[in-house]
Amino acid sequence: MDLVERLALARIGETHNQYANSTMRRARLRDYLEARADAQTVLVGEAAGYRGARVSGLAFTSERQLTGTGPAEASATIVHRVLAELELEDDVLLWNVVPTHPGTASSNRTPTRSEVEAGLQFARVVARGRRVIAVGRIAEAALAAPYVRHPSRGGGAVFRATLHACLT
Repeated sequence: MDLVERLALARIGETHNQYANSTMRRARLRDYLEARADAQTVLVGEAAGYRGARVSGLAFTSERQLTGTGPAEASATIVHRVLAELELEDDVLLWNVVPTHPGTASSNRTPTRSEVEAGLQFARVVARGRRVIAVGRIAEAALAAPYVRHPSRGGGAVFRATLHACLT
């Protein structure tokens, strides 16, 4: 069974599994992973956001970025803008320690320790053989990887500067 199939069947604590009942999100994730199979770097965030991966199926990516409609997500906009500025958007794979969404359809919550531990099995598969950069403290603690500031809550400029320093 491939990673996407295993993820679709996973129960990660009390999180919402956006892949379980969505062939579109599973296909989108599979295509994304195949397109970035040779990516040498993976940016790993905390968890799927309610306006980002919960809807789009892709970490740090909103539906609006993919289709031009649907919700936009601030962190996703910053991450993609910075990667485009650094000319690395197609060379970096984006993932979350908890690939499913903790929270509701209109809110996020911090994942529990057990949710982080359950999500790590997927993050480790995606990270294998790649340089890992943790976006935020939860990802840093979970993966013992170099840290860059999460772009949320006014962290965009620091995110850009620290990511630039890590990638160049």
